[in-house]
Amino acid sequence: MTAAPLPAQDVQFRLTTEDAGLRGTLRLASLTAELAAEGTGTPQDIVAAAQADYRRMLTGLYAEGYYGGAVSILIDGREAAGLAPLDAPATIGSVEIRVTPGPRFRFGQAEIGPLAPGTTLPEGFRPGAVARSDMARAAAIAAVDGWRDAGHAKATPDSQDITAVHAENRLDVSIGIDPGPRLTFGPLIPSGNVAVRSERIVEIAGLPEGTVFSPEEVSLAAQRLRRTGAFSAVTLTEAENYTADYSLPITAQLAEEKPRRFGFGLEYSTVEGLGLSGYWMHRNLFGGAENLRVEADISGLGGETGGTDYRLSADFRRPGTLHPDNDLLIGASIERLDEPDFFLDQIALEAGFARRVSAQRTASGAIGFVAATVEDDLGSRSYQLLTLPLTGTEDRRDDPLDPASGFYLSLDITPFLGFGDAGSGARIYADGRAYRSFGADDRVTLAFRGQLGSVLGTGLSDSPSDYLFYSGGGDTVRGQPYQSLAIDLGGGNEIGGLSFAAASVEARVSVTDRIGLVGFYDAGFVGDTATPFDSGDWHAGAGVGIRYNTGLGPIRVDLATPVTGPDAGDSLSFYVGIGQAF
Repeated sequence: MTAAPLPAQDVQFRLTTEDAGLRGTLRLASLTAELAAEGTGTPQDIVAAAQADYRRMLTGLYAEGYYGGAVSILIDGREAAGLAPLDAPATIGSVEIRVTPGPRFRFGQAEIGPLAPGTTLPEGFRPGAVARSDMARAAAIAAVDGWRDAGHAKATPDSQDITAVHAENRLDVSIGIDPGPRLTFGPLIPSGNVAVRSERIVEIAGLPEGTVFSPEEVSLAAQRLRRTGAFSAVTLTEAENYTADYSLPITAQLAEEKPRRFGFGLEYSTVEGLGLSGYWMHRNLFGGAENLRVEADISGLGGETGGTDYRLSADFRRPGTLHPDNDLLIGASIERLDEPDFFLDQIALEAGFARRVSAQRTASGAIGFVAATVEDDLGSRSYQLLTLPLTGTEDRRDDPLDPASGFYLSLDITPFLGFGDAGSGARIYADGRAYRSFGADDRVTLAFRGQLGSVLGTGLSDSPSDYLFYSGGGDTVRGQPYQSLAIDLGGGNEIGGLSFAAASVEARVSVTDRIGLVGFYDAGFVGDTATPFDSGDWHAGAGVGIRYNTGLGPIRVDLATPVTGPDAGDSLSFYVGIGQAF
């Protein structure tokens, strides 16, 4: 017969103090309470957990500054320390954990040193502060980290004197630090790589051999290797001993990803129809972690977007080119856009560099060539463009697919030199997003988005058609027909605008850990001059949505209606996708 597990309510804590913080610390530390809460512990498990809890309760007391406490753990009235786990009773009715904390201690002496210049110790490690054991540990870590940041990679605590003066409820702490010598980076030694060449690993990591050791540089080198996508695991480990010339070799322990990958995606809305995409990718094309991605997209199937759009593209990326934070980018694409107001066939080539300025900031620049033929309400045209696309982004979102805090900014500036039926000028587009969560467990998130664009130097008739701006649809104003806001040329003819602005606000509420509800309002503007808001029209849409959290990103379902124009409130549009709308 299997013994029934101990119910959680039958584990009782008895404290001779009203310290709520201590009660919480002890309850979290208790293995007995954890087993009872899970409902899986046998009597043997409960006895073993209770015996382990003596030390865990004392550790919890020390963490809160109590050094004269007493702990008693009774299993059906018997002290757990006297029970043999293998002779545990067949059933256990109750467990009582009695803790007498005694007086709370404060630091008398709180000394640590020597310290590297600029080292900041925890505020709680000072004479007179509550003598939490974690504060002494945190002070030692801060002191060692201070020396490591100054190049002393082998700094370590080499002595400690901790004395509890019970008569005065005082804890005296003195910790000595041995900084060790100042070291420089030795060679980076790759290990575990098979298909990716070692010399390329060293080049991509960019660990500055011969310069003063820095933990930040080690972290950056690991990040660079992870960003390539060629490795499933990256660990940089310092050698146990430094060399005679005070240099420290670093080992890069690597596990390679499978080189090839493919995937598919889809999105659907009643306005824009069904969109299908697929890609094939090679993570290590030439043995130097080069990435080749070939992608095909078909969109507008069954929608109200004018027709079906096709796109085939190939993008090559070589990390660590000319600088560890530089990626060489080469791209080519061919596409056909059958939009409500124009029909475009286009081929594009581009080559340039992307630079990761920091963990949150990137910048890129390239030179490109575009050849296109277009049919719109102005007639048929052919043109070629030389382009110089420049992009900068600042991404401080906590989660790109489901952000709850932070912000995102991007700026695209594309000067272009036109030939044939296109003029010369520049296209500017900016996108800003911000997120703020509040309420119990931050279950309510307010999300804001603003977009702004302008085409400078050309008029409506000689601007590239896909450089002009429209509004309406899933990426601008939900509820309004796709690209429904444009410039009216008269006689039923329309064309995109030279300026654009859009604003969106969403209120996202997490109902459960999986289900969320959303309310949103979108507005967009398209103008016939390069100056936003100068001359043009606005429209708006609003709606509600539901989100299902998959763990990798939410599945998004939105229902929207126009709130301006003759069809306000009379039609509904349906949008489905993965990830938040913005």
